Amino acid sequence: MSDVNPGRDEVEDVAAMRREGDLKRYLRDQLRAGRARRNTPSAPSSAPLPPGHRPGTWPTGISPPDPIRPETPGAWAAAVTRYRSGDDLNDPPCECGGCQTNNQQQEEK
Repeated sequence: MSDVNPGRDEVEDVAAMRREGDLKRYLRDQLRAGRARRNTPSAPSSAPLPPGHRPGTWPTGISPPDPIRPETPGAWAAAVTRYRSGDDLNDPPCECGGCQTNNQQQEEK
């Protein structure tokens, strides 16, 4: 009876339950079954955790990326000017360490 448009049989079933006084009990049973499904805890994952696992930390052997080193305002202005003029579009002149140039992306593939 979860259809948006109930069929003729379902409408007749509801009408019969209403006549017999069972509709209220049926709906309460439906609600109770839904709550039981919702309150049942999900099964824990079967994948074992690696030794030394600490929740919320970086995996062993991996570290967060290094911070971008500060650049002078003149270096930023020069990079923006080169970008706006269309120079070096195939290989961005960014030396900050945080951006990947096209050459670096091709080496990873």
